[in-house]
Order: sequence, then structure tokens, then C-alpha cells
Amino acid sequence: MARYDFRTPRLFVDAALAAGTAVPLDRNQAHYLGHVMRLKAGDGILVFNGRDGEWSATIEEQRRTLSLRAGALTRAQTQGADLHYLFAPLKAARLDYMVQKAVEMGASLLQPVLTRHGQVGRVNLERVRANVIEAAEQCGILSLPAVAEILPLARYLAARDAQRWLIFCDEDAETANPSAALSAVPAGAPLALIIGPEGGFAEEERTALLKQTNVVRLALGPRILRADTAAVAALAIVQAAVGDWR
Repeated sequence: MARYDFRTPRLFVDAALAAGTAVPLDRNQAHYLGHVMRLKAGDGILVFNGRDGEWSATIEEQRRTLSLRAGALTRAQTQGADLHYLFAPLKAARLDYMVQKAVEMGASLLQPVLTRHGQVGRVNLERVRANVIEAAEQCGILSLPAVAEILPLARYLAARDAQRWLIFCDEDAETANPSAALSAVPAGAPLALIIGPEGGFAEEERTALLKQTNVVRLALGPRILRADTAAVAALAIVQAAVGDWR
């Protein structure tokens, strides 16, 4: 793993970053730095916005609140893997966990999809985005994944880019060895990974998935996994075999 400064507090800001620029903080961020982290004027943190790299910044106090002044570039902006993660929504705490792990594992887009046997029919996208930011702040991530509006699976498949390889986690996959299954995916191909609900895909959904162009069926071993566990397992396999871990 690359060396990284895990001791300095790190904050996502939705503002342009350049040397010497003032960086405003919203009320929650100012409260976090001043009252939770117990930082004060003159202390240093790291800031990033997903576009301009990571910068050192110094806390300033203005009109009884805190702001930041950007200093030097500490890491240039990088682009993550081209990996879309499609998932059936879960209940709140487990969805939070799954989103955080997908960010840590390098997903570039989070796409919730509605399936017949899914237990949850709505997604709080603001909460998903908050979890994206929190995971990126804690793990030194520079490129934040996009968060897409929830779609019925059929609508997603109808509009799908067939050049993006679709990796379908299927307990009935004919090839048990996931590395062998993924050997069909060309090096550097854009990827999409889809994991269904804990009730499994309906038969017509499986049929529609298997009719897609450039689709790979991926088995996740002999044990039954909960959906959030399957997410971590599948993302690790995909990143190791055809993603940016190689």
C-alpha cells in the first residue's frame, strides 16, 4: 500500500482548490473541526474536492467561525477505476456499510436498481452521498464515485452501454472458479458489477441479464453470503482479476 498521512485530519470541500485560496466551510464542517476535532486557528488539515487533488490547508478564524486557507498541493488528482457498482437497495445500516465499502474498493459509480425480490424500494441519495464522502475522507480517496438515481433493473438494461462488460453475480454460474470466469474480460475494459437482493433475482431478471452482450456470470463460492458481504467479496475479486489491483 502507498505511504499516506493518516494522522492529519482530512476534509472534503465543494470548492475550487488552489494555492492561497480561501476555502469556506459550512456550519457542520466548522463545528466538526472546532468542537469535535478540537482544532483552532493555525492548525493544519488536508482538503480535497474530487477534482483538484489534495491540498494542505490552514484553519483561520473569521467572525467567530472557522474557514480554511489552501496551502500546497500534497497529491495530484488521479482517476479511479472505471467500475460501476449496481446493487439492490438494503435497509439503512447495511446500505451505509455497503456504500462505504464500495467506495473503499474503488467503485466509480453507485447505481441502485429495483428488482422483484428486493426488500427496499427507495434510497435516500443524500445519505448515500454522505457515506461516499465519509469513506473518501477516511481512506485517502481522491476521486469520489457518482451516485445515480434508482432505476428498475429492466430500464437499466434497456439503456445499458453494451461496450461495458457486465459482471453478474449468479449463484448458478457454470464456472465455479471466479478467476477463470473473468478471464473472458479484455484488459482495460470498462466494467459494471451487479449484485442482486438477498431474495435472489427473479427468473425473468436472470434471463434478461443472460441475454446481454458482454456479460460474465460470477460465482462467489460455496457459502451463502448476505448482500453486503457479497459486495465486498465480489468487488475484491473483480479488482484483483480485471480491475486496478493488478
